[in-house]
Amino acid sequence: MDSLLVVYHALPSMLSGSLVTVGNVTISLAMGLVLGVPLAVAQVYGGPWLRRLVALYVWFFRGVPILVLLFLCYGLFISLGLPADPFLICCLVLGCTSTAYQSQIFRGAIESLPQGQLNAARALGMGETTGICTIILPQAMRLSIPGWANEFSILLKDSAICYVLGTQDIMARTSFVAARTHEHLALYAAAGCIYFLLTLVVLKVLRRLEEKVHVPGYSSGMGSEGMGVG
Repeated sequence: MDSLLVVYHALPSMLSGSLVTVGNVTISLAMGLVLGVPLAVAQVYGGPWLRRLVALYVWFFRGVPILVLLFLCYGLFISLGLPADPFLICCLVLGCTSTAYQSQIFRGAIESLPQGQLNAARALGMGETTGICTIILPQAMRLSIPGWANEFSILLKDSAICYVLGTQDIMARTSFVAARTHEHLALYAAAGCIYFLLTLVVLKVLRRLEEKVHVPGYSSGMGSEGMGVG
């Protein structure tokens, strides 16, 4: 009963922290979307040097642990005399990491489309940029929804590590209360439930979006592993 009482009193603070977590994930995911699409296009249609640069970026942010990137970015801000706001740094690091992963999601979607579509657009007098923006990308974005949903769930779980910089997210608030009350098991179980519910709700929404934009008889070609919550 004492554990439940501690969780009950800590829940408002943990739910407030969930707003910070959602804000962090939303900004990072949006950054990954805005930057990931051009990187995917560059990797598929760009020249050799551009493809190598994109591959290097993807290799770096997929290969270095997020915790290391957080400390590197924090140290860089301090060295340059910039205000080292923990929330901003976490959004920047998670956004750059998500950009690398999302670029590969969109690249796979683009490459799954028939190559003749862009040639047909050129035959109709369209420029390559116009053909990519009006024909290729709308289809690729629709096919990317399952992988994008999977990226959201991964990014939400990765955001838990941001508490090491002092962001007032779910994990930071849970850790603070647990240190004072020593009810670690109950509090971290409650935090896990909050993360699970956030993931469940968003994946349900994305599942509905996938069904809404699905074209009957048109296979996505990417599977639906990312939408594992039915």
